[in-house]
Amino acid sequence: MTENSLLERATRFVCALRHCQVLGITVHDASNTGMTLLLPYGPAIVGDPETGIIHGGALTSLMDTACGIATLCVLPEFEVCPTLDLRIDYMHPAAPRQPVYGFAQCYRVTADVIFTRGFAYQDNPQQPIAHVVGTFMRMGKLLKGAQGLSATLDGEQA
Repeated sequence: MTENSLLERATRFVCALRHCQVLGITVHDASNTGMTLLLPYGPAIVGDPETGIIHGGALTSLMDTACGIATLCVLPEFEVCPTLDLRIDYMHPAAPRQPVYGFAQCYRVTADVIFTRGFAYQDNPQQPIAHVVGTFMRMGKLLKGAQGLSATLDGEQA
């Protein structure tokens, strides 16, 4: 899959997820090595109104989504891959009034499970806000109910 088609597929996937629509999460970059999503700063994701610091739940949603969508980088066709486990180590709070980027990559793929890792950052990827590892269960591409989403990701009308 070319990086351009991967970016298009990832963008369609993110646009189909209601929590991404609500949080304003978009695809920033996509390649065979990983996926980077963007969480824009806004009042809806503030956890502490006095400081303006972003709520940890918004960062968790960003990183779970980034890891889940990174599965598109390693699978030849769309498959339903729900989260089995997600661990996030918060290094420091995100700076207020700045967007957050979430990068994730798949580092192992088995017949049943995909293993991912990544990090959240703002200005500098070398100074992460959080580190994440996640595992995702492979359920196959023909799972009932996923066929419409699969067709949408492949560019067809659902």
